[in-house]
Amino acid sequence: MDVIIDHNPDCGTSRSALATIRSAGIEPHVVEYLKTPPSRAPLQQSIARMGISVHEAVREKAAPYPEPGLDNPALTDDQRLEAMMVHPILSNRPIVPPNDVRLFRPSWLVLDLLPAQQRPAE
Repeated sequence: MDVIIDHNPDCGTSRSALATIRSAGIEPHVVEYLKTPPSRAPLQQSIARMGISVHEAVREKAAPYPEPGLDNPALTDDQRLEAMMVHPILSNRPIVPPNDVRLFRPSWLVLDLLPAQQRPAE
């Protein structure tokens, strides 16, 4: 199973999702998105595949959120995407592609991604 996790090692949810994947015996490809943020097209594709709005993909608890005025309801999706590329911490993560792209908050939802035989015992 090929799993890619957009990971922030300073984020507890991201660390927990990564640990859950590894406990299932899967070694994912880890992309530290703060060091290598996605370009516009992959970011848009991930958001579209999750079936959420760009607004929902913005992490409101991140430090720079109010500074760029992202709480302004008049902002366009393009403006929000641009802010997420400039400040990747604003991307609501972890997003685990390629089979099932979605937000795994809370992190235990990553279990839904794993085949039943690879899920850790509860």
